[in-house]
Amino acid sequence: MTSTPFEALPLAAPLHRVLRELEYTTPSPIQAQAIPLLLQGRDLMGCAQTGTGKTAGFALPILQALHEQPRQIRSRCCRTLVLAPTRELAAQVGKSFTTYGRYVRFSQTLVYGGVGQVPQVNAMRRGVDVLVATPGRLLDLIDQRHIDLSQVEFFVLDEVDRMLDMGFLRDVKRIVALLPAKRQSLFFSATLAPNIVELARTILREPAHVSITPETTTAEKIDQQVCFLARDSKRPLLEQLLRAQANATEQKLTIVFSRTKHGANKLAKSLCASGFPADAIHGNKSQAQREKALDRFKKGLTPVLVATDVAARGVDVRDIGLVVNFDLPNEPEAYVHRIGRTARAGAEGRAVSFCSEDELEYLREIEKIIKMPIPRWDAHDWHIEALADHHSRGKFSAAAKSKSPGSPRRSGGQRRSHGRGR
Repeated sequence: MTSTPFEALPLAAPLHRVLRELEYTTPSPIQAQAIPLLLQGRDLMGCAQTGTGKTAGFALPILQALHEQPRQIRSRCCRTLVLAPTRELAAQVGKSFTTYGRYVRFSQTLVYGGVGQVPQVNAMRRGVDVLVATPGRLLDLIDQRHIDLSQVEFFVLDEVDRMLDMGFLRDVKRIVALLPAKRQSLFFSATLAPNIVELARTILREPAHVSITPETTTAEKIDQQVCFLARDSKRPLLEQLLRAQANATEQKLTIVFSRTKHGANKLAKSLCASGFPADAIHGNKSQAQREKALDRFKKGLTPVLVATDVAARGVDVRDIGLVVNFDLPNEPEAYVHRIGRTARAGAEGRAVSFCSEDELEYLREIEKIIKMPIPRWDAHDWHIEALADHHSRGKFSAAAKSKSPGSPRRSGGQRRSHGRGR
């Protein structure tokens, strides 16, 4: 069925003007379903994986309301509150409001940690139409009486599953308790686990439901592969992948995911020493450091970004051609969000996951939640057939348990090459 074009949606002239300039003609499925419902004033519970265009799906109706019903804003108050789990996502949402609201008169500020609070306090002293915030800094400024949520008309809770993964449930409940009962609430999550559905019930009133993709499915245009290898073989295989990426005709960016902050720093330093310009991004980096790293990454000056899961959301860069799970995530849902960094905006991408013996259970949980086996890739020098076989049978053999992960038996006479970066 053909989707309704943007021109046919009942949006104000300033919004249609910017959509034409952006060459947006046909809404994505989440936009096509959510925008009409939100324009009617309905609460909404949306389930859509990252990269499906949901930010425009909620930003456009909110900007429409701000344009049609301008109001004087009291000091320290806001008309719209968008709550995001990370600084990167908050910045991305703020940028979207700025882009789509180019011809709409409205004020906006971002509130998150890692930077000084004085500019944020000053902006809130005047009051704003749109406040995009992370939970921690928002509560800090509320406790200091710099922010008052009693005038919120539109409340957006974005990336709820990630919010709960990061331990923000109590903060979210505190914030919701400070909102006026009369408001329009929007609730977006890539997954709908029972705890997420329960939270939605406490926030939404007779919501419309929009579910674009099956729960925790992965993008169809991502070429997913898993490599079975020893832990100490991961770095040489990664360098082989990066070398091929650097020599490709079309230059693409790479995100490598590490499970720990220390591991991300160590890996980025090792890659730089081996001739692959790389930077690390994680929660211990200051906001200025993270923004600088992301800016260099987007410009291709540092084509490799080593990240913890803090970057699995909020990094929206179209030229990411390769995602490498150097460490498999111990939360299977994080796999979906990690590989969703590639194949953005209809492009194609590749996601390669490294699986050592101690990560087999993580892989099983991932395949269970995405409801498909990840195709294995063994066309490299460090493949361990016995490990792949153990995974396919779903259990370890006694022989496998007796082996050290660092010295497995190789199959088919394959050579063991340590390469650089060990």
